[in-house]
Amino acid sequence: MAEKDHPDHIDRADLTFCRNEFPALNQTVNGHPVVFLDGPGGTQVPSSVAQAVSEYLLSHNANTHGAFRTSHESDAIIERARAAMAALFGCTPSEVAFGQNMSTLNFALSRALGRTIKPGDEVVVTDLDHEANRSPWEALAEKGAVVKSVKVNTADCTLDMEDFAAKITPRTRLVAVGWASNAVGTINDVAAVAKMAHAVGAAVMVDAVHYAPHEAMDVKAVDCDFLICSAYKFFGPHIGVLYGKREAFDRLGTYKVRPQEDHSPFKIETGTLNHEGIAGAGAAVDFIAWLGRRSGGGEGAGSLASEPAESPATSPTTAVATVPTTSAAVPSRRDVLAGMEAIEGYEKPLARRLQEGFSAIPGVRVYGLPPAGHRTPTVSITVSGKSPEEVAAYLASKGVFVWNGDFYASTLVERLGLAASGGLVRFGLAPYNTAGEIEYTLEQVAAASRA
Repeated sequence: MAEKDHPDHIDRADLTFCRNEFPALNQTVNGHPVVFLDGPGGTQVPSSVAQAVSEYLLSHNANTHGAFRTSHESDAIIERARAAMAALFGCTPSEVAFGQNMSTLNFALSRALGRTIKPGDEVVVTDLDHEANRSPWEALAEKGAVVKSVKVNTADCTLDMEDFAAKITPRTRLVAVGWASNAVGTINDVAAVAKMAHAVGAAVMVDAVHYAPHEAMDVKAVDCDFLICSAYKFFGPHIGVLYGKREAFDRLGTYKVRPQEDHSPFKIETGTLNHEGIAGAGAAVDFIAWLGRRSGGGEGAGSLASEPAESPATSPTTAVATVPTTSAAVPSRRDVLAGMEAIEGYEKPLARRLQEGFSAIPGVRVYGLPPAGHRTPTVSITVSGKSPEEVAAYLASKGVFVWNGDFYASTLVERLGLAASGGLVRFGLAPYNTAGEIEYTLEQVAAASRA
């Protein structure tokens, strides 16, 4: 949820039923069942999402705004996906735009906002952020902007909020901050950042790529001007999604072709969009809403309890197998929130066990906040005497898929003094992971440390 107190323990709903929806989980490596702990780089995809993409291409494929049926269907599918994403963000559909990916959308924002930048204007980024929320804004130095970067406390990988307050001045025009660190899981108080920025008239861009898969979003409560996330981080295709506050969107001077609509959200959607990806993004939100109903927290939860075999691809309330058109119900905000709360409640105890288990292995160092801290279920480590690449390769041979390196959080890894040694080994949870997988992973990391 938006900024809130997080208890040390959150009762978890059992989401293991959702594993049946992910065909990829049936793979093996060297006789070992694959354990997908690579979620921060992109989750696996449920059948319903793949079916939505396929069904669009096979039955509805067309460009938009034509006089014929498949064009009408494409229009309807795109607008339904906007409404689904609005339910995820807590905004209106007209404030939702689609693009190639987060980085491309953010460079488009940077170029648009850069048209108003004057020499001496200030832009604030942070040392904790992914480069996709640093590089586009650092590029405004070409326009004469002064770029400042907020320091990170390396002991626990949190932002120095006093430094943040000091770096925001009356000359600040844009503050770019990540809602959560994709490298170490730190969740930032973006509502407090937005309040500081707006006090001097600055706009706020929030990178929610790593936050969006794990906790519910409320863009109105946070009061950011722009927010971008990636559907492939929460069960969808490789596509980026942008929220823009109506008034901020309307002020944006985007680069576009002359016939393109000059209002939100179309003014930043250059060219023909990835329609099949958009259909899949809508289906990914459907899947989250389905988790909410199945876990007992959403609308109609009681009726679903007696239907254990129901899946998002066959449920009459989601109808994802045939891509929804205007006649299909958009997932409700209540169901989406229930799904995100179920995901958060399920993942946190598993992450606690993972982090505490790593801390008990000789030679393993865990980075970031303690288990009770406000963090996502992403845990990064180093192993004494082993490079991150060596550890990741050993785990891969045992069927445990994890990432190694800096994950484009290059500045953070440099501040931690780990760039020369290869960065970190990163483990990230998704609702299809199990307690048994966590125990197996801990055993294999212990074995890697001894190898």
